Amino acid sequence: MMRTCKRTMLASESVQSRSVSSWAICLWLLLASIPAIASKGTDGILTRLTPDNLAVVDQGADIYQQQCASCHGAELRGQPDWRQRDTNGLLPAPPHDETGHTWHHADDLLFEITKYGAARVINDPAYQSAMPAYENTLSDREIIAVLSFIKSRWPEQERQWQDEVNTSQLESLGIVDESDSLLDRLFK
Repeated sequence: MMRTCKRTMLASESVQSRSVSSWAICLWLLLASIPAIASKGTDGILTRLTPDNLAVVDQGADIYQQQCASCHGAELRGQPDWRQRDTNGLLPAPPHDETGHTWHHADDLLFEITKYGAARVINDPAYQSAMPAYENTLSDREIIAVLSFIKSRWPEQERQWQDEVNTSQLESLGIVDESDSLLDRLFK
């Protein structure tokens, strides 16, 4: 036999209960939106690469040779011992081919590290890296072209895995359509 309980509330308890409920709903909405905002990265813009667009990839290859190959290698192989800090405490340039870790990261994170530098992306001004931020050197389109070139060189297995990383990022944001905005999601 199931028992039900009834409780009589005073008027003041009802008002207090409603204000606590309203506060809890507001707090829940705020907390629910923080991961979405934080997951949109440093600039709040979701960036996607275009490794199947040959014109973009060709442009990226040229820019890569001019801006990146001196450290990351003409064949994307990086510097020796790239996992070990050098005598200055800096990590050597990692490879951008399948032997490195570039394909482990979402397009958006790769873009932001390239544009803003790792220190800004991880919000640690003390973090030191030999790689400069390209915010004042390359346009957004040029950065996307370089990264699209790099991605186009990965074997199919690594590209598929990285595409799953991108999909996971979208799902964590609750985005079905990449044009979907935070405000659209909150007010649906």
